[in-house]
Amino acid sequence: MDLEFFNSRTRVQEVFCPIDSANVRMYACGPTVYDRAHIGNARPAVVFDVLFRLLRHCYGVGQVTYVRNITDLDDKINARAALVREGGDQRPLLEIVKGITEQTVQWYHEDMDSLGILRPTHEPRATHFVPPMISMIKTLISSGHAYESQEHVLFSVESYSDYGSLAKRSLEDMIAGARVEQAPYKRNAMDFVLWKPSSDELPGWDSPWGRGRPGWHIECSAMSLSLLGKSFDIHGGGIDLAFPHHENEAAQSLCANPNSDFAKLWMHNGYLQVEGKKMAKSRGNFITVKNLRDKGLSGEVIRLALLSTHYRQPLDWTERKLAEMRQIIRRWSEVAEKSTCIGKPRDSVVAALADDLNTVQAIAELHVIAREGDTAGLRASAELLGLSLNEEPQNLPTEVNNIVERLLRQRSRARRNRDFKTADAIRNQLETAGISIRDSTNGTDWSANDEFNLKILMSLHSISGEGK
Repeated sequence: MDLEFFNSRTRVQEVFCPIDSANVRMYACGPTVYDRAHIGNARPAVVFDVLFRLLRHCYGVGQVTYVRNITDLDDKINARAALVREGGDQRPLLEIVKGITEQTVQWYHEDMDSLGILRPTHEPRATHFVPPMISMIKTLISSGHAYESQEHVLFSVESYSDYGSLAKRSLEDMIAGARVEQAPYKRNAMDFVLWKPSSDELPGWDSPWGRGRPGWHIECSAMSLSLLGKSFDIHGGGIDLAFPHHENEAAQSLCANPNSDFAKLWMHNGYLQVEGKKMAKSRGNFITVKNLRDKGLSGEVIRLALLSTHYRQPLDWTERKLAEMRQIIRRWSEVAEKSTCIGKPRDSVVAALADDLNTVQAIAELHVIAREGDTAGLRASAELLGLSLNEEPQNLPTEVNNIVERLLRQRSRARRNRDFKTADAIRNQLETAGISIRDSTNGTDWSANDEFNLKILMSLHSISGEGK
């Protein structure tokens, strides 16, 4: 079965042909470790975990190398450490930085493990790859693509004629539309930092340009080169990283290794919003994975919610979506618990994922498998999406199930008779009682949410007007 993925560089869906089918190689940008992972961080981690699983299924578990880095060297980390110091922590700043990164890496692993995300083959930390970064910077200077200025080393964007090819924008457009740092040591406003000076109290390394630390972009280039080689198959990340991070990565890597492809295929997941608005702490809608776990939401529900929209499309995170996903996981888990056998993933599910990771279609196929009662096929197919289906079933009293199903039959009749006023009224009444409803081409699913109220539901039953 051919795999086809949308290439962000070419803007077309392409048949995937690995450089070496015995060693399929992919790289995805990982976290900058200074705070808890939010759901926007979780989306690419889940998306590229599904890709990792699909590639392992198609090429063999030992035939895929997945690198997801940890950025433990960044100005944001230093700024967080300074705040901790201002708050009264008397430890040396370097010690505070190390404490923050170690704690945050532990948190990240806990959160990602809870979402069923496999550990990548390699998880390099930027601080462990500074010598290769210095070596790459030397190469860029010697080839005329970088220059030293006032203790900084910068990449010269004008030295690379294809700069902007990933973003599909001209240099003039990028200068006009980007927030670029205006600095006296730059020849061009778009030139970006490869190396910067560092004080004694902050992380720093000796280099030909003095004590300092690398810029963000060079980190990923050096780590991917060290672990995947000059050319590899897939580079992934969020669309917010496409420019300038990925543009700069590609430019410096291709200039340092001119006879290479760097990444043949680029894949980017879309933005995430919360209830239709951009997620931000200032809006009060900033949601971390821990927030959701503390509310009792399972990792499987969170994961399914992140996969319920095609990865390239914007994802709107809503309470209603979570209620729908909770019910789906419970229904599938009830089917799956009837057997512990694991069969083979259905071809229809594999085909959906082979079509540019179409998780929406794959989920629709899982509904079909669940209705057919194929427990082994359901378990194996769900596992390909990273779902183990171990959710505890929702053990509601039989009477509750009877009432809800009876009201849903009334609603269904009203909809068939085009009596939408009655149908909407029944739905509103059920939602008032804490019953979430999800209509789809596969029928109507429902679940009791956190606001479930048995007394209200019983009062609806008493006025339903339908006998037993």
